[in-house]
Amino acid sequence: MADATLRVAVAQCTGALDGAEARLAWLSEILHARGDAPLDLIVLPELFQCGYNIGGLLAARAEAPDGPFAQAVADLAKTHNTAILYGYSEAGRDELYNAAQCIDRTGQCIGQHRKLLLPPGFEGDHFTSGTGCEMFELGGFTVATLICYDVEFPENLRHVALAGADIVVVPTALGASWGVVSEKVVPTRAFENGVYLCYANYCGTENGAAYFGGSCLIGPDGKDLARAAQDPTLIEATLAKSAVSAAQARLPYHSDRLRLPWVN
Repeated sequence: MADATLRVAVAQCTGALDGAEARLAWLSEILHARGDAPLDLIVLPELFQCGYNIGGLLAARAEAPDGPFAQAVADLAKTHNTAILYGYSEAGRDELYNAAQCIDRTGQCIGQHRKLLLPPGFEGDHFTSGTGCEMFELGGFTVATLICYDVEFPENLRHVALAGADIVVVPTALGASWGVVSEKVVPTRAFENGVYLCYANYCGTENGAAYFGGSCLIGPDGKDLARAAQDPTLIEATLAKSAVSAAQARLPYHSDRLRLPWVN
């Protein structure tokens, strides 16, 4: 049986894009500029739909999962024949969530996630935490989503890896003073679990907040497949499912950890 592969892109945009229309226009522009070369998935940053450092506008710009922004993304997914995963401010019945969802190439939502852990700062004033990790299938791969701070806890990566994830996608809004997360923590999470990690950040500034950039695609051996600097860009790599099983067989952390006396 042929090895399953996915062509995945991570889109790093400036945080200064103001509002949904500007963000959709940027996404449309980079997809058109890329041309017709096959792409299976593109990953966008945290709260891409509305902006991250926008304070009280998080509620005003929030949408339902099938709202106008999702419909516009679905149109782009169908036009460019690729799945698109993006962060957004989700309007629940009585609560607001820092969420992400994946729209497949047919325009259907195939995966959703609500941020599990809200870091110190304004997020806790606006959002309610999610309660679990759902996974979805894409091109023969099992994909899990975590958002920003979620990935900085080894328990979360271990949880989705043990549940069968081959790829973990991470929309983020990593600040300029936290580059160690992109450069050290994210590759370590991929390495210690033998999974691919797709980390999509902003660059530039947004309402006085500076972003690190440093979006990256990391292989299950912990090595960079592609890495952005501090400018808007699109980075890409082809992911092979066999590399996941090879990495996990070479370093059987998941099974060997069970031999530790304090692991149940």
